[in-house]
Amino acid sequence: MTTYDATPLTRWGIPYDRDLRVLAIGSFANRFGAGAVMTTSALYFTRHVGFTATEVALALSVAAFAGIFVQVPAGHLGDTRGPREVLIVFMAGAALFSAPPVLATSPWMLAALLTLLALFERSAGAVNQGVIAQLATGGRGVLFKAYLRAVTNTAIALGSVFGGAALVIDETWTYVAVFVLNAVFTGFAAWNCTRLPHLPPYQRAAGEPRLGVLRDFPFVVITAITGVFNLHFFVMELGLALYISERTQAPTVMVAVLLLLNTVMVALFQVRLSRGADSVQAGAKSMVTGGWFIAAGFVVVGLADHGSLWFVITALVVGSLVHVVGEMIGSGGQWSLQMGLAPHERQGQYQGFSGLGFSVMAVVGPPVVTFFCVEQGERGWLMLAAIMVVTALVSVPAAKWALATREQYGVTTHSG
Repeated sequence: MTTYDATPLTRWGIPYDRDLRVLAIGSFANRFGAGAVMTTSALYFTRHVGFTATEVALALSVAAFAGIFVQVPAGHLGDTRGPREVLIVFMAGAALFSAPPVLATSPWMLAALLTLLALFERSAGAVNQGVIAQLATGGRGVLFKAYLRAVTNTAIALGSVFGGAALVIDETWTYVAVFVLNAVFTGFAAWNCTRLPHLPPYQRAAGEPRLGVLRDFPFVVITAITGVFNLHFFVMELGLALYISERTQAPTVMVAVLLLLNTVMVALFQVRLSRGADSVQAGAKSMVTGGWFIAAGFVVVGLADHGSLWFVITALVVGSLVHVVGEMIGSGGQWSLQMGLAPHERQGQYQGFSGLGFSVMAVVGPPVVTFFCVEQGERGWLMLAAIMVVTALVSVPAAKWALATREQYGVTTHSG
């Protein structure tokens, strides 16, 4: 049974707990630099270096694919060697390799440098998720992850403003400065990790498999379900942009408007809409609620495939607002499942594995959402809505089954 901490998570938007404040500061710094790079990198490599959009996309895909294979081993390494110490090493590596991609002179060099960066970033991410699960105790795990999501969204938005300034100046040195800025902020985040408390490494019992999560079939199933559920992120980040430009009358500036709308909503309401997802069963129910909202948002966005300009804009805005409500509720549900079903002392390994759902979707998601959102139009959005509802509904019996198997995997949890 989980012992709940009645202390409020934050005061004036700042976590009460010192360790959680350290995690929040590190996350803000890390994502601020990332936001600046995300805003500028594609245009820098295509307009200033001379790569084609396809070459840049291929380099990003290669890096994303390589990153998949390090998450579970990295999480396991953090569990067994000390989460804080391993996290510091991986974050330092990420800082070291954040700036070199700007020096790429060929697509393959870019792919190689981005892959090196991805290996450290994905490894650090896996270990960091385990650290969060170990430090945000007393039933605060989901709420703190919700708080971190609001913090990181805000950081990315502010970082994108810095990146936007580089786009306005549009000189090579400004783009180089963005990459260097990212390295500096990532380096600060690495140093910030030294302020975290030492967490004792997990001592594996005799005969226990090194990567026990791979034998935890119920958790593997849950990871597959949440991975499919994550498709909606790629629908709204990539599919919506292509849909607006290819199939609607809306001006392309609506892409930026809707992204800003999503960022503001998450920053303001993510914590509030994650409350209640404080157990495995409650998390599954939150996924169902979120799935219905996401599906409704997709249906409304699909209406923008035809109609007058104002009708199209209204459908896009309303659909995006409905979607982001489901996104926030559903995210809380996912976090509850991922943390509640994992052994406390092996959170790094388990959270590294749960992140595979999103990582795999990052590889297969783009062509999938392009097919549904662009090639199929309104019909595709309806099919995506159905996928989201079915996936969410399946999570309920799957979570109940996974919860019933926890004793054999050494997990004591609160069923709700």
